[in-house]
Amino acid sequence: MSSRRGVGLSAFQNRSALSTSYASHGASLRSTHVSSLQNQLSVFQSLLHNFALQHGDTIKSDPTFRAEFARMCNAIGVDPLAGSNVKGKSGGKAGKGSWWAQMLGGDVNDFYFELAVRVVELCRKTRGENGGLIGVEECKERVKKGKGIGGGMDVSDDDILRAVKSLGPLGSGFSVITVGSRQMIRSIPKELNTDQSTVLEAIQVLGYITCSVLEDNLRWEHARAETVIQDLLADSLVWVDEQCPEREYWSPVAMGSDDL
Repeated sequence: MSSRRGVGLSAFQNRSALSTSYASHGASLRSTHVSSLQNQLSVFQSLLHNFALQHGDTIKSDPTFRAEFARMCNAIGVDPLAGSNVKGKSGGKAGKGSWWAQMLGGDVNDFYFELAVRVVELCRKTRGENGGLIGVEECKERVKKGKGIGGGMDVSDDDILRAVKSLGPLGSGFSVITVGSRQMIRSIPKELNTDQSTVLEAIQVLGYITCSVLEDNLRWEHARAETVIQDLLADSLVWVDEQCPEREYWSPVAMGSDDL
């Protein structure tokens, strides 16, 4: 009897020791794996920084190259707009500011800061026309032309999106939203409700809408259709054409994109 008990207790102790050994070995493997990944990431970041320093002129002048470089940064967890502690070619610590500022030779007025300022100016200038909602494509084309904001800049959609994103920490009320299949910059804090978004999507497809179109296709009551349209009209998000048998409502955003 005592012999059996001894064997059972010994087996239990062995299993406990084995479990502890597995847990310790697992923790050691995880620690080694994490350390290896951190070292690889550090190497990638360093190589990426050196690449940026060597090709800074191309990054600045070529929108497509710049967008691909930014995506490459994001893939390994590097935010080009954030501060960098990576050492430069000389081995010294990098100066204050964003990666873009260091690469493009700027200090405060670096490329994306300048672009963000132009986007803000453009949005404010056109707010009376579009109610504070402008398409990313239209914004890009206007910035390229440089009308009223001094000199054009060769930029891409990706540049515009990153410039708007950089305004977020300032609490400026600027954001990018999707209406239908289009990305748009909203420069007013007011949110679009579901009905308003639906009407703007319909205008993208049809070119314009009327109350009867909304009533027939969406099965809305006349009061609902009229209320949504009047709200959009009050915010200058739609314009009205009263020369037709029934009032037609057009979006200045859609009209602007057609003119590009």
